[in-house]
Amino acid sequence: MANHKSALKRIRRNEAVRLRNKYQHKTMRNALKKLRSLEDQKEAETLYPTVASMIDKLAKKNIIHSNKAANLKSGLTKKIASLA
Repeated sequence: MANHKSALKRIRRNEAVRLRNKYQHKTMRNALKKLRSLEDQKEAETLYPTVASMIDKLAKKNIIHSNKAANLKSGLTKKIASLA
């Protein structure tokens, strides 16, 4: 166990940040599943900007890698285009 006050605070903060990251990552994955399951192109096109925004925010905060974010967005655009 930590002996310094700052180390104790860091442990508390790390746990809070871990839970926040986990929540945001799971929310993004659920949005991806929802978007991928859609069959209507119009619906998918309206949902895409919000999902892409979530992906970008996670990449900006280094919760997911920037290349993974680019790959996810690319795959989603291909999926939406194939619905036509």
